[in-house]
Amino acid sequence: MSSGSSSRAAGCTVLHVDMDAFFASVEVRRRPELAGTPVIVGGAGNRGVVTSATYEARRYGVHAAMPTSRALRLCPTATVLPGDVALYAEVSRSVMALFRSITPLVEPLSLDEAFLDVSGAGRRLGDAVAIGEYLRARVFDEQGITCSVGVAGTKFVAKLASTAAKPDGLLVVRPAEVMAFLHPLPVGALWGVGAKTEEVLLRLGLRTVGDLAHVPVRTLQRAVGPAAGAHLHELSWGRDPRRVVPDEPERSTGHEETFGTDVDDPAVIHRELLRLSERTAGRLRSGGWLARTVTIKVRFADFTTITRSRTLDVATDVGQDVYDTARALFDALGLDRARIRLIGVRAERLVRAGSTPRQLELGAREHGRREAELAADRAARRFGAGAVRPATLLRRDGQRAP
Repeated sequence: MSSGSSSRAAGCTVLHVDMDAFFASVEVRRRPELAGTPVIVGGAGNRGVVTSATYEARRYGVHAAMPTSRALRLCPTATVLPGDVALYAEVSRSVMALFRSITPLVEPLSLDEAFLDVSGAGRRLGDAVAIGEYLRARVFDEQGITCSVGVAGTKFVAKLASTAAKPDGLLVVRPAEVMAFLHPLPVGALWGVGAKTEEVLLRLGLRTVGDLAHVPVRTLQRAVGPAAGAHLHELSWGRDPRRVVPDEPERSTGHEETFGTDVDDPAVIHRELLRLSERTAGRLRSGGWLARTVTIKVRFADFTTITRSRTLDVATDVGQDVYDTARALFDALGLDRARIRLIGVRAERLVRAGSTPRQLELGAREHGRREAELAADRAARRFGAGAVRPATLLRRDGQRAP
């Protein structure tokens, strides 16, 4: 393994590039006075959840998916910020465009990470190590944030290498070095090993990937199932035949809100559906997507959860369309002051905006709701999130809505 010279890249053509503490880093870029301090991005209140944290906060044990209240007990000096998905999507688009300027073989996994196959870029830019260092420098120069890069011969090992390189590093794992890198890792590092599978493996005394690799595959299959057992056996020996698949389409996007206290007022639910619909539609527009289906998620006080969906006649990225559908789905439930813990709105069956003709309506105004929302997007980019919003969202329980 090496983070050094380009001669170490023999047999390596796959990069996994992962932004470091992406949401939090973008917030620190916007507020440079927070640099070097613990910053948490996530929901406030007793039911808020951490979505991102700077490494200064992580040193206290703060991590994603942790309740914000617990994170603040661990790190009382942290600054908690609500997040700005539209801004993160804009930065992500710029980063992905940079990746695609290097190679057309870019497979995004989320807003902040992607696989790249750079086998065709070597003559122009050098080997995979040189390309990885070039990308790190460009991301920092252009976006003011750092990223970590894993370089390997397979996607699986490249992703593990980028994790090991964090923060702000690059790690190369050549084919001959895979076993030395892989086998000391905990079994939880293997793709497909969740909490339950890990518990089964630990009961068998399999604590490291190396332990698992030396167990007969049939034993693994009896423990975790035929498909999972064979899959884990292959990964434990570094075998991953999957290719980098460019531009794998995003399947859905959405937002949900866990209330600070259970809610039974339909007016409050409607207002929250509107806010979530506006945010979801904004994310659709920022990503260049249209949604064919709108889904709502409702979780009750006893944690019972239901979803309802409706497919639209015409794909949309308009917040009002999403809200009208979401509200109709909710109202159709016929709930009688049921206590609700969480509400969510999701746009699904996404298609690229440029690939779908827009249906014209007879007698419709030349400029309608979509143009108004695009203007609001421009205002938000200039003046900050929430600069323009529906009047209904200006106040919530006497306060300006966030």
